[in-house]
Amino acid sequence: MNHPQDLTLRQQADAVRRGDISAKELLDATLERLRERDPAINATPVLFDELSQVQISQAPAGPLYGVPITVKDMYALPWRAARNGTLHNMIPAGASGPYRNLRDAGLIVVGIANQHELGMGTTGVYSAYGAMRNPWDFERCAGGSSGGSAAGVSARLVAGSLASDSGGSTRIPAAYCGVVGLKLTYGSVPYDGYFGAATTFSAPGVITRDAGDARALAAALVQRPLPQQSGSGLRIGVVRDPFWNDADQETADVCQRALKLAGWKVTELKIENFELAVAAFLGRLIAEAGVPSPDVLASLSAPTRALLLAGMLAPARFVPRADRVRAAVRYSLAAAFDTVDFLAWPTSPAAAPTLEDTWIALPSGRKPVDVPNVRQSSIANLTGIPGISIPVGLNTSNLPLGLQLLGPWGSEARLLDAAEHMERVSEREFVNLLPPLAR
Repeated sequence: MNHPQDLTLRQQADAVRRGDISAKELLDATLERLRERDPAINATPVLFDELSQVQISQAPAGPLYGVPITVKDMYALPWRAARNGTLHNMIPAGASGPYRNLRDAGLIVVGIANQHELGMGTTGVYSAYGAMRNPWDFERCAGGSSGGSAAGVSARLVAGSLASDSGGSTRIPAAYCGVVGLKLTYGSVPYDGYFGAATTFSAPGVITRDAGDARALAAALVQRPLPQQSGSGLRIGVVRDPFWNDADQETADVCQRALKLAGWKVTELKIENFELAVAAFLGRLIAEAGVPSPDVLASLSAPTRALLLAGMLAPARFVPRADRVRAAVRYSLAAAFDTVDFLAWPTSPAAAPTLEDTWIALPSGRKPVDVPNVRQSSIANLTGIPGISIPVGLNTSNLPLGLQLLGPWGSEARLLDAAEHMERVSEREFVNLLPPLAR
C-alpha cells in the first residue's frame, strides 16, 4: 500500500471502512507526513497530536470516519479559539457550526491550516505563523487567505481542508497550488463560531485534490447530498472584458484550451453593472471589517494595519450605495443565468507571484496581485453565489493555473459535475499533477 496520504479523501474513507487500515494508523501516518513535509511550506503550523487521537475514539461512524483534515484558523474548535492568522484569540473556543457538521461525518481535525492575517490578502505572505510557501516553488506564494489549506492538500499532507472565501480566499490559493477549491453559497451552513458571521460576503469552502473529494467533503459540510449528474453539454458564459482580456496571455490561453477540451457551448456575454461590482465589494467590505482592539492592531503587519485604518476614513454613504449596486448586479446575474449554466474565466489572471515581489504584469500594466485577484473573484462574494476553481494545467514555469466557474445560488452539485467532466475529458491529467515536494 502507498503512503495513506497519497490516497484521495474518498479512498482513505473506504480503506478505513474496509479495515485495510485503522483510523489510528491513518492518523499516525498523516502526522508523520506533516512533520516530514510541512516545514518546507508552513501550511500547518499547529498540530493536534494527542487531541486528534481522542477524536478517533469519539467520532461517530459517519461516511468519512477516520479521515484527517485541517481547518483554517477562522473557525473555533472545542479545544482552541479561532485566531484568524493572528496571535490573539479572536473567537472563543467552542464547536463552530462548520466544525460540528464535519465532526458528525466522522472527520478528524489533525491541525490548523495557516492563513493570511485576518483574511485580508490573496498572497498568504502575512501571518502570525509566517508566510505560506507554494509546494510547486518554495519562493512563490501559496495564495490567500486559505493558503495553508491549499498548500497542504497540494503537498499531500492531508486530502482535504476546511477553508473560507470572503473575496476569493478558497479559489485563488487552490488555483495557485493546483488543487480544487469550492466556495459554497452564502449562508448554506451554520455560521456560529466562524468569522464569516460578521460579514455579508464570506462563505465556507473546501479544498481537495479532485472534484469527487470536494463533493464528499462539501456534502459533509452542508449535511445534504450533492447528487452527481453528467457535466457534459453545459452552457458557459464568457465575459471577456476584463476577466479574460486583462489576464496574462499564457493563463488565458491555458484556460481557453480547457474550455475547448470540455466541449461545452460557450457564449460571449456582457453583463450589466459588472463594472461597478469591485467598487461595491470593497466599499462594503471595509465597512464590515472594522478595527480590532489596540493590542491586536499593534501586533499586525504594516499592510494589514494600513488597510484597516484606511477603512476608517471611508464615508458611511458608501455602504447604501454599495448595497444598491449589489442588488443591481444580482439582478443582472440572475438574468445571465437564464441563458447560461455557468460563467467562466481564469481564477487568477496570472500564476502565483514570488513572496518577495507580489506584483504581476498584465496587459493593463504592472499591479499588486490583490487588485486583479479581487476583481476576478469578488462577484461571487458580492452576490453570494458559489464558485469553483479547477486545475487546468501548468504554465511554462511549471506553475499551476486554474479555471473558475461561477453558478447560481445552490448550484454546488452542478459545479462539481462540471469539474468532474473536466477531469474525465483530460483523463485526470491536471488533478494528477504533483508538485516537486510530493514526488
